[in-house]
Amino acid sequence: MSKYFPLCFLGLSLLFNSCSNDDNIIPDNVLEEPVEQPAGATAEDYPAQNFMWQAMNIFYFWQQDVANLSDSKFTGPTDPAYIEFLASKENPASFFFEDLCNNHVDAVGEANAVDRFSAVVENYQDLLNSLQGISRSNGLEFNLYLNENGFNVYGVVTYIMPDSNASEQDISRGELFNGVDGQDLTVNNYVDLLFGENASYTLNMADIIDQSIVSNNKTVSLTKIENFSENPILVNKIIEQNGIKIGYLMYNGFLAAYDEDLNDVFGTFKSENIDELILDFRYNPGGRVSSAIQIASSVYGTNTDEVFIRPRFNDKLQSQFGVPDNFTDVTFDSETPLNTLELSRVYVITTDNSASASELVINGLEPYVDVVQVGTTTTGKNEFSNTFVDDPENSFLYDPDRIDQINPNNSWAIQPLLGRNENADGFSDYTTGLVPDHILGEDIENLGVLGDENEPLLQLTLSVISGSTAKFSPSQPFPADLLTHSKMFEPGKNNMFMDGLLKPL
Repeated sequence: MSKYFPLCFLGLSLLFNSCSNDDNIIPDNVLEEPVEQPAGATAEDYPAQNFMWQAMNIFYFWQQDVANLSDSKFTGPTDPAYIEFLASKENPASFFFEDLCNNHVDAVGEANAVDRFSAVVENYQDLLNSLQGISRSNGLEFNLYLNENGFNVYGVVTYIMPDSNASEQDISRGELFNGVDGQDLTVNNYVDLLFGENASYTLNMADIIDQSIVSNNKTVSLTKIENFSENPILVNKIIEQNGIKIGYLMYNGFLAAYDEDLNDVFGTFKSENIDELILDFRYNPGGRVSSAIQIASSVYGTNTDEVFIRPRFNDKLQSQFGVPDNFTDVTFDSETPLNTLELSRVYVITTDNSASASELVINGLEPYVDVVQVGTTTTGKNEFSNTFVDDPENSFLYDPDRIDQINPNNSWAIQPLLGRNENADGFSDYTTGLVPDHILGEDIENLGVLGDENEPLLQLTLSVISGSTAKFSPSQPFPADLLTHSKMFEPGKNNMFMDGLLKPL
């Protein structure tokens, strides 16, 4: 049998479309004792591990750097050494992070990590829902910060989703909390209290007094709604300033389900003949690449012969399948004609919560448009991924029309990093983030109202447009030590999804 048994055994033959589309639950990383392999075991006895290895051997960006994924590691699916390897860990998540990924952050820690974003989930439906903005949610989004003692944790509300449970409660952007159900939040308990199985909890609110986080007597009870859908278009409006019409769009996730709504927003901007455009990506962790191509095309133009991005895969796939993705003139799924502004300049608001597809829009537009970035440095997520499930006849690629072909004995899904996207100039090296032209961090003591002209980051952007930045004097921000944010606990966190780009023959 060929040493390249995954390709030969499965007969995998791939075709990449030139039109791309879609952008993780943090698992408990528990070291396990080796699992004793039962007599007569086969690869089918370890369906999750078996599917993970085969998909990773073909598609993983760092396949050649991981000894366990080497094409010559095993002779075939019946190789006793292969079956022993599959049986080495009972928990598929541990197997994925520790044995298949290239120094994954959940296995080796932030300081030694190479792979920071590959994901695995036990139920593929949770991941698929996340890609459409559907989750079990109370609609409250927030940042979490470390207190000055480095142990206690407090949260600051960043925004509230319309029509959610939180939207019906007495809570608003900029409010603080430091406890849940009467327990102080700490680095040891915040995950269980805020992101655990409990559908309902009560926040214990707090204030900033004399530069300290101090509890107050206010409580807010919240309930997570099953299958809640977030519309990523949080604010869109037109601001008139000194005779200049400025379109403002706060967009919080690249979700294909809302591509038509997004196109309608640009249709309004176009009909109003806006002069300038502000894209607010400050809380946007990423999403589908096709939606990023759409929004970039709506900004720059429907120039379908010009390269927006060039994907870079592993050495197995690059020469055959590294096909550039150009700008588009239609929405990806419904092929609705695209509304485009044909601007020569765009302003983008970012923070360290801005990741992957958000960064892709900035980097992809840079060769064509003057991108003026305002805020703080982005996450630095320049890799893309794809959803894989246990459907070997479809090259393990998730296809909504093949649900009944997925192995009923294995619901695990993986979202491994497949490569990096370069812009038309060949640039993709922004793992430390994209640095703003005009730097200003959010002040948790003065977050302001999103979309309001006096909100600090929007106010600074408007002053850049008007040329009056010399008159802009922000206050000294509260010294906040960011720990994480609520979107990091969704299955599709900080990812750039290419679902639909890869097509099996």
